[in-house]
Amino acid sequence: MTDAAARRDEAVAALRRVAFLLERAQASSYRSEAFRTAAGVVEQQPPDRLAALVQAGAVSELTSVGARTAGVVENVWRGRDVPYLRELEEALAATLATERAAAPAGSDELRAALRGDLHAHSEASDGATSIQEMVLAALELGHEYQAITDHSPRLTVANGLSAARLRGQVEHVRALNRAVAPFVVLTGIEVDVLDDGSLDQDPALLAELDVVVASVHSKLRMDPAAMTRRMLRAVRDPHTDVLGHCTGRRLLGKQRPRSEFDARAVFEACAEHGVAVEINCRPDRLDPPHDLLAIAAEVGCDFAIDTDAHAPGQLDWQAVGCARAAQHGITAGRVITTWPVERLLARTRT
Repeated sequence: MTDAAARRDEAVAALRRVAFLLERAQASSYRSEAFRTAAGVVEQQPPDRLAALVQAGAVSELTSVGARTAGVVENVWRGRDVPYLRELEEALAATLATERAAAPAGSDELRAALRGDLHAHSEASDGATSIQEMVLAALELGHEYQAITDHSPRLTVANGLSAARLRGQVEHVRALNRAVAPFVVLTGIEVDVLDDGSLDQDPALLAELDVVVASVHSKLRMDPAAMTRRMLRAVRDPHTDVLGHCTGRRLLGKQRPRSEFDARAVFEACAEHGVAVEINCRPDRLDPPHDLLAIAAEVGCDFAIDTDAHAPGQLDWQAVGCARAAQHGITAGRVITTWPVERLLARTRT
């Protein structure tokens, strides 16, 4: 690799790192998208042409590269400090220090044991980036596998995938796996639990996937008895592997109260049928609430500590879920996202 090519790659990495840090901090998506888009444009430039643009102070002449993103490229190219990136790194360090100080014993050990994440979205539904960008972030975090679980057809507001689109994504993931091995991209779906508890996708197609996360997204204020029946049917479906964000609550922005159901009955069914209860790490969800998480732990459920990430930087939210699990004495052996991929697939494919 030439010196110019190496500098270009360093600039691309810096742009992606800025986007990652903005996403992790829940900054405006417009800001992170600007840096990710610029990274893609810069990555496509021949090294010699990029060198000439830097020399002329004209990097911002590239399509979708503004003054701030051009400044990152020029500083990295010349071996200078990138103030904006440094500020974001310092803010993250402060956040992590605060989180660690408040975390219960066992949180760090559980986070270190995690091998992957079973709930994440790509631009195919309502995620911000391509599957490849999600995989790059997972690799940088040291994960061994990442499930892509875009939405199912019923959730039109999130551009849910039809059976045909999902089959196309499965083929894409299979091809991608050949390029990123030994890392494993798991095929999956976040399938809507319909009003009667059935799953919103062709059962034969669900059977082909590595991971099926079943989540309720509609009629969240349903009568508790009816909601219990609905969730029990979904949990008992042989294709369901993970019960996603079980109460549907929203804690930030446009807040939403949690749905009501017989949690003990639902979690006992999860334990009986080998369905993991998701500990959703999104700051606006943190689902299940602590009182329900205590019941799930008590009745013997297994768990999946998942981010429900809609952008690469959000894959780094798992530490929050680890702290919540540790608070209830949930050990790594009960968290299926700590398992090697072979053990995980032996469970989800049966």
